[in-house]
Amino acid sequence: MKKTLFSAILATLMMSMNTEAQTAPKTPAKKEKLPFVWEGANLYFLLVDRFNNGNLSNDVNFGRNQPTGKLRGFEGGDLKGITQKIEEGYFDKLGINAIWMTPIVEQIHGGTDEGQGLTYGFHGYWTKDWTQIDPNFGTAKDLAELVEVAHSHGIRILLDAVINHTGPVTDQDPVWPQDWVRTGPQCDYKTFDTTTACTLVKNLPDVLTESNQEVQLPQHLIDKWKAEGRYEQEVKELDDFFKKTGYPRAPRFYIIKWLTDYIREFGIDGYRADTVKHTDEKVWGEFKSQCNIAFAEWKEKNPEKTMDSNDFFTVAEVYGYGISSGKDYNFGDKKVNYFENGFNSLINFEFRWDAEKTNEFIFSKYSDKLNNVLEGYTVLNYLSSHDDGNPFDGKRTRTIEAGTKLLLSPGISQVYYGDESARSLVIEGTQGDATLRSFMNWDEIANNENSKKSLEHWQKLGKFRKRHVAVGAGVHKVISGKPYVFSRGYENGEIKDRVVIGLDLPVGPKTIKVASVFKDYTKLRDAYSGKDVMVKFGEVELDTPFSIVLLEKR
Repeated sequence: MKKTLFSAILATLMMSMNTEAQTAPKTPAKKEKLPFVWEGANLYFLLVDRFNNGNLSNDVNFGRNQPTGKLRGFEGGDLKGITQKIEEGYFDKLGINAIWMTPIVEQIHGGTDEGQGLTYGFHGYWTKDWTQIDPNFGTAKDLAELVEVAHSHGIRILLDAVINHTGPVTDQDPVWPQDWVRTGPQCDYKTFDTTTACTLVKNLPDVLTESNQEVQLPQHLIDKWKAEGRYEQEVKELDDFFKKTGYPRAPRFYIIKWLTDYIREFGIDGYRADTVKHTDEKVWGEFKSQCNIAFAEWKEKNPEKTMDSNDFFTVAEVYGYGISSGKDYNFGDKKVNYFENGFNSLINFEFRWDAEKTNEFIFSKYSDKLNNVLEGYTVLNYLSSHDDGNPFDGKRTRTIEAGTKLLLSPGISQVYYGDESARSLVIEGTQGDATLRSFMNWDEIANNENSKKSLEHWQKLGKFRKRHVAVGAGVHKVISGKPYVFSRGYENGEIKDRVVIGLDLPVGPKTIKVASVFKDYTKLRDAYSGKDVMVKFGEVELDTPFSIVLLEKR
């Protein structure tokens, strides 16, 4: 894959030498003054096809032009569109320091119809070829440019890894061989085996990830690569990989090789892994091992582009896992610790329910869990997502509250695209999860006062969180219950960070006790109002039109 991708990039550059806008920037990675640790990250999650259309010429490929169900076809979003928004500073203003994108590998060419209208693989989870970027999303050059631009803004990039299944079978997309996939039975989720050795849904072939049987490349993939003129190169790379690793040529190791190529080639910083609980846990330990090797190789070859000394980051979708479970996920007949099987973090499906409770309940609970039983690991908190039919604030009437709870909670904050701007999650005429996947509401951000107000709130909290690792990764301590004031403190080696936050405070004049954190005559700044204050007699006095105070050293 390596030489092929390089050749593709070179060819594209030669064809576009006269187009200055298409030339990848030479800006080195941003060497940050602010400390970054994954445990306190402010992460933005987006569907590539639904965020921003930066290249109208790639909107239709492989004859994907048939009428679809509402929001079940490609809408035009692409890698170049994401890069444009990074360059415009949209993510900087939101305090984002990591972006997770849905899978960008080549999707099935056809579509399926399971009673919700024709559906194409716009979401990225229906893989046809792991070695190729889908042209609807862009090119290898586009991805290289995106990663480089993101790094120059201090933003890490996570791609999405699918190892559990291929895409559905269609007239254009044949089923993979029987020694690669199973097509039944369908999972009933009652035991470990009936969650892993089965298909998630009808017509979604399940990769035999538990198998160590050596298999040959599928004929349809051989034919495809030969037609594209890259068969010999792909086979050579596979031969080198299996010789170097000593792995058997089993299905999962082919896919692991193909996915880790994106690390070696582009220097991505992490992977979110899809449908993790539907494979044996050993798969993910093997995957992480190869990710680490690939990341180390990329850093060694690109020292000037290396952002920091952090290792490669992995976060798992173990559907149904909640922070209250600690390190284990319980299948009923078996418990599995995925943190010890390849993952730095798990998506926390519990947070959206905890968000209905008080701020103090959430903050104390999460601080206690993350600094005790989950010490050394973290969770990814979210309030809405692409496939969760029960989002917090589904009608977008509580976006200020949502931003406060998500962005000030311990753990990683996952901002789902449009959370910050009240993008509607109720779209008339849609069926199922399509309602969660409308195009980003850029027009409302420009013209709707409610969207503007919401965005401003998320921006203030997000930038404060980005500046202070203590917010997401520190220890939470209550200073006073009424008014509600608390501190966060983080100390690890040379990184020391402390802040004081007040919520539900009176609008207008207010007095905040800070003696437990800041000494008298310390100059502070309220990041929410922008006002400067000085500590006197263990307190600060502020007069602002807001009920929130975010205190940091000036």
